[in-house]
Amino acid sequence: MRLLIVSNRLPLNGVQQNGKLIFEQSAGGLVSGLSAYLDSLKSTSAQDIEYIWIGWPGITVPDKMQPEVKSVLSDLCASPVFLSEEAMDKFYLGFCNKIIWPLFHYFPTYTVYDKDYWFQYQDVNKIFRDAVLEVIKPGDIIWVHDYHLMLLPSLLREKLPHTPIGFFLHIPFPSYELYRLLPAAWGNEILRGLLGANLIGFHTQEYAQYFLRSTLRILGYEHKLGQILSQDHAVKVDAFPMGIDYQRYHSIPSGSEFGHNLKELEQLLHGFKAILSVDRLDYSKGISNRLQGYKLFLETNPQWCEQVVLLMIVVPSRVGVEHYQQMKRQIDELVGEINGRFGTLNWTPIIYQYKHSPLDSLLAMYRQSDVALITPLRDGMNLIAKEYVASRTDQTGVLILSEMAGAAKELGEALIINPNNLEAIAGALQQALAMPETEQKKRNQVMQHRLKGYDVVRWSGDFIQELLQVQKDQFFTLPLDQHKQALHTAFHQADKRLLLLDYDGTLVPFTNNPDQAKPDQELLDLLKDLSKAGTEVVIISGRDRGILETWLGFLDITLVGEHGAWLKRRGEQWSLSKPLVNSWKRQLMPMLELYTDRLPGSFIEEKEFSLAWHFRQANSELSAACARELMDELVAFTSNVDIHILQGNKVIEVRNSEVTKGSTGLSLALKQDYDFILAIGDDTTDEDLFAILALEHSWPGVLAPKKFTIRVGTDKSQASYFLPNYVEVRKVLQELADME
Repeated sequence: MRLLIVSNRLPLNGVQQNGKLIFEQSAGGLVSGLSAYLDSLKSTSAQDIEYIWIGWPGITVPDKMQPEVKSVLSDLCASPVFLSEEAMDKFYLGFCNKIIWPLFHYFPTYTVYDKDYWFQYQDVNKIFRDAVLEVIKPGDIIWVHDYHLMLLPSLLREKLPHTPIGFFLHIPFPSYELYRLLPAAWGNEILRGLLGANLIGFHTQEYAQYFLRSTLRILGYEHKLGQILSQDHAVKVDAFPMGIDYQRYHSIPSGSEFGHNLKELEQLLHGFKAILSVDRLDYSKGISNRLQGYKLFLETNPQWCEQVVLLMIVVPSRVGVEHYQQMKRQIDELVGEINGRFGTLNWTPIIYQYKHSPLDSLLAMYRQSDVALITPLRDGMNLIAKEYVASRTDQTGVLILSEMAGAAKELGEALIINPNNLEAIAGALQQALAMPETEQKKRNQVMQHRLKGYDVVRWSGDFIQELLQVQKDQFFTLPLDQHKQALHTAFHQADKRLLLLDYDGTLVPFTNNPDQAKPDQELLDLLKDLSKAGTEVVIISGRDRGILETWLGFLDITLVGEHGAWLKRRGEQWSLSKPLVNSWKRQLMPMLELYTDRLPGSFIEEKEFSLAWHFRQANSELSAACARELMDELVAFTSNVDIHILQGNKVIEVRNSEVTKGSTGLSLALKQDYDFILAIGDDTTDEDLFAILALEHSWPGVLAPKKFTIRVGTDKSQASYFLPNYVEVRKVLQELADME
């Protein structure tokens, strides 16, 4: 088994020196985290997993050098994606960092809705798809990472329908109220892109729920315990809080650089309590709020002046983006103001460094700092908070953490604050600096035990195992495309064939208004071709007989209306399948009218022997709640009435229980000695038909025909096979028609 890791950047940075490209190991939470997992795979003989990392090499590579770069990187288990400078400018600096990043981090005023950025985002995701297709092999697993590639899962699903595809988002997913600010076409395509995966992972349950709500409100997809059934596969949505390489931060580094850095810090901070602030330059990190909170702390706690130092490290990031340049100036000014106002000849309140810190230097700061002040305004996880706790080998130290960071859900023993409340920051600093060591150790022991038990290796392994399990369990029925030859052979060899076909959702797509689902000429021609000598075509639908007669009555086929209540054989008139009553409709109509008034966009369709309450045009979230309430009331109200209540695709239908598609389909099947029967449907009403056709004793005294039952969609079904949508149904039927 091979694992294909797909991310915007490779774990290697390309650097051009003297006309040659040299690749160096790059830094970052994703790179360091997954590297630990991949190293664990190499060292565990029980795991037989190879991997390839697919991504941009960090530099634009001239065409003539690309073959050489591919060759060099292949030896490093990497496969490069080559992008032009213009593409990276509009894709990365444009769509990713001027649209997705600010919007998903709750800074909508920073968002720039540029359609050229969107077009480039689409194009780059397609380039990544092609790069994956170049290296994919049977049996591979694909794990796509982060917001740069949210269209990629669906693009891959189109080409690789049976390959396990996982996606993990490393930043927050916003609430529906923010997500809907994206232009509708963009937002819809991003959601559909993500739903191409079998497993979608987030850092917290909160982000997962936001995603599920957006898919419900925008696409109308409901979920059951985090599982969404799309048309061609199941999608599991769950939380997988990313861990760290715990031992890497908890152990003593072997090199001499760490000891040197630690000794320098001891001399620099001698006699002071140290507060550590480490963050990438980003408006989501709340660095200005942090400085303002520290200033307020010094104002309200003058006894701590000349007793405490804020060691602030800001790592350069996205230096070409205007908002980051403005923020850098603001930080510089705040640091200068605080140092100028409170500083003395013997004391500098803030020691400020604007640079990247290597691991040895960072680890020395973690070990030497009494307090870590981590106060992002919004953060997907924040691994720095976890690294600080893990590095405290003596279990002292206090973590002050923003409630807006994903890590706050796991590190509840930290001092959790709202980063917008400057008084809370100042108060937490006072509390942290005065906290007894026994209390510090008590809190850190619990957090360290938790971080050690769920480290980055466990995080990665859990995600991969869940992906494989979802892929294994997703198909309740078999995909027809793997068994189509058996269908063709049985159809071709049969003398008398019966096709039992549902209409809405099976032969035509669902529409907001049922009257808009009129058959097109392609479908009419297909039904004509199928209904040749030796094949009887039956449209067995929930539609009333008037609509079926208008749309299909002129064809030489059999029509069944209202799920079996009405029957019209070829060349005959409509007739009731058995005596039925409809007096119950008068009692139920007021209840349906009440819910129609409560839910704008819903409406009632009255048929002769059934009532249908449609809510496809209504608000998805409200309609789901109303549908549950109505179902409960109908079940209670009709407990002693001989009628059947069923919930279909955005519709609740009440009908007589004496007739079903199953009983009607069996009756038709037994009229002649058919040696081939094909039943296709997409709804719960079709399950009766699938179930009864599966029973061999339904054909007493005669040789049972060869039967094929097909469910449209991936819902749990008693059908033998499934097809993803009506388009594929038509393709299969056309193939059968062409065999005549």
